[in-house]
Amino acid sequence: MNPCLNMNNVLIKRITLEDPLYEEERKLRNRILLRPIGIPDYGWEQNDTNSWHFVAVENDKVVGCVVLVRRDEKASKTQLIQMAVEKDFQGRGIGRMLVKHLVEFASKQEVQEIQIHARDDVTAFYEQLGFEIVGEPFLEVGIKHRHMLMRLD
Repeated sequence: MNPCLNMNNVLIKRITLEDPLYEEERKLRNRILLRPIGIPDYGWEQNDTNSWHFVAVENDKVVGCVVLVRRDEKASKTQLIQMAVEKDFQGRGIGRMLVKHLVEFASKQEVQEIQIHARDDVTAFYEQLGFEIVGEPFLEVGIKHRHMLMRLD
């Protein structure tokens, strides 16, 4: 998959755990997602080796990331997790670019569904991108979440 470039000169690319940008992705996830809710740094990496990682890069700096976890042996069922964008870069369409790139990649990998445990306050963002709310609200790490789903088959 070719990286894509938007008008903000932000490059979206898929990386491996060996890529030097992976360490920046980890730090971003700590800063934006984990520390604000009291989860220890690197406390949500149990699925990293079984996942595809996507980063948004501007001027050689990671400004956004998202992870797609394989949920079954064939990777037909997946889960989008750990979506984060640097505070100064939010509102510029970077999150939308990351998700669109991830969905395009997943489709080419013959993924059949992408699940999300979305924080309740961001479900509208994911609905605009084609995800549907399924089931009842639930608490995860003390925050109200919703199950969301996109079928690609």
